[in-house]
Amino acid sequence: MTDPISDLLTRIRNAGAVKQEFTDIPYSKMKLKIIEILLAEGFISDFKKLKKQDKKFMRVFLKYEKGEFKITGIKRVSTPGQRIYKKYKELKTIRGGFGFSIVSTSKGIILGSEARKQKLGGEVIAEIW
Repeated sequence: MTDPISDLLTRIRNAGAVKQEFTDIPYSKMKLKIIEILLAEGFISDFKKLKKQDKKFMRVFLKYEKGEFKITGIKRVSTPGQRIYKKYKELKTIRGGFGFSIVSTSKGIILGSEARKQKLGGEVIAEIW
């Protein structure tokens, strides 16, 4: 697999489109941090770290409101073929504040709004609204 972050976002998007209760995602520290951000922002309901036949994975429980998937849009910004880096002044709000960006900085993976507050630039991983 060449882009595990795109795989994570696609699994979540596809599971939400068919209204699944949860989806399983292979474990990595970077994916774990992205899932923790989604949980903190209220876009997923919960997740669990599991192990099956020496393979670690995360079970992500999706969140629905009035029968509709909470995440209306999810977009991979920086790809392995084209990395997108932005200075903290270039990090803008997403969908008028209804969404957020996930940025990989020198202090770890954080929200775009947190990166602006801390005056940190970095690689823009994804935008979610």
